[in-house]
Amino acid sequence: MTAGTAGPPPVPRYGSGALADLPPSVLAALGVPDASNVLGLAPVPRVCVLIVDGLGWEQLRAHPAEAPFLTAMDGGPITSGFPATTVSSLGSLATGAPPGAHGLLGVQVAIPGTGRLLNCLRWQDDSVDPARFQPVPTVYGRAAADGVAVSYVALGQYRGTGLSRATVRGARYRAANGLGQLVGRTELALREGDRSFVTVYHADLDATGHRFGAGSADWRHQLRFVDMLAERIADVLPPGSALHVTADHGMVDPVERVDVDAVPELRDGVALLGGDARARYVYSEPGAHDDVLAAWTARLGDRAWVVPRERAVADGWFGPLGPGMLDRVGDVIAVPHADLAIVASEREPWLDRMVGMHGSLVAAEQLVPLLTTSRH
Repeated sequence: MTAGTAGPPPVPRYGSGALADLPPSVLAALGVPDASNVLGLAPVPRVCVLIVDGLGWEQLRAHPAEAPFLTAMDGGPITSGFPATTVSSLGSLATGAPPGAHGLLGVQVAIPGTGRLLNCLRWQDDSVDPARFQPVPTVYGRAAADGVAVSYVALGQYRGTGLSRATVRGARYRAANGLGQLVGRTELALREGDRSFVTVYHADLDATGHRFGAGSADWRHQLRFVDMLAERIADVLPPGSALHVTADHGMVDPVERVDVDAVPELRDGVALLGGDARARYVYSEPGAHDDVLAAWTARLGDRAWVVPRERAVADGWFGPLGPGMLDRVGDVIAVPHADLAIVASEREPWLDRMVGMHGSLVAAEQLVPLLTTSRH
């Protein structure tokens, strides 16, 4: 795996080459007023954005034989955003805003004032309104207001979930339970109206990487199906269409595990443990902040960036923070740059069973492809 360096962490390229820059660039290409075309996308009346969950740039480049179509497409890498995880990236792809603005700041974040965590993937807390927790208007709503036919194509099981209500509002949700349906629903949606904007989300590569590892035989076989999916969507593009293929994050297979639940000095003074194995949020008990920061730095500082949240915010890890978002971030943030996962066997027993993981600022997790083809 790519271990990164022990120097200053590389900050996502918000405003010049990050996932959050893709949605406004798409709107500009579609002719939506006042949209900033940061990425310089060509004007076109129909756009499809294919989001392949877990397809990092480095992983794609390492397996050209399994992805000949994707490898031949024009484009290069952009940065995901911090943390490099699905909820944060889907928030940015939905809003055109960095994580600090839309507030989906990781898998598990504090619900300010409650002493509880919200799992933003599962969203099992009915007291948290997705439209209030993620308050930024979506680019889908903005495009629809300008007369663009807007659709979101993904598994039916995601329809109506908290995360979908936070990120997909403004788009027509088209359920597609299989590769053929993904292509068919996408083709239908792209042909609607005079202008169309279709987002397609496919999760199987990420799930395979979590279970078997990025680069495993299973992952490589799944990549072949992803390549086929992209090629089939390209084949059904109507005239005047562009296809942009991107991802939410890359992935690594960390071998070393530090179990917070088994290390007393990492538990002391900790009220809540959020984030994920490669991007930990540590919420300290009142008065314990300095001790928690010192303990986590002493134990992990040679293999992770361990910083107070104010430092991460000041250095631009999240982009500009919106009102009330600071309290969602852990008091201490621990981000491995080495071959390390920070797990919690008692609180999160599912996590230690994963092989592939993501969330960090290292290139293998941060860099995602932005690949383009079009039909005139």
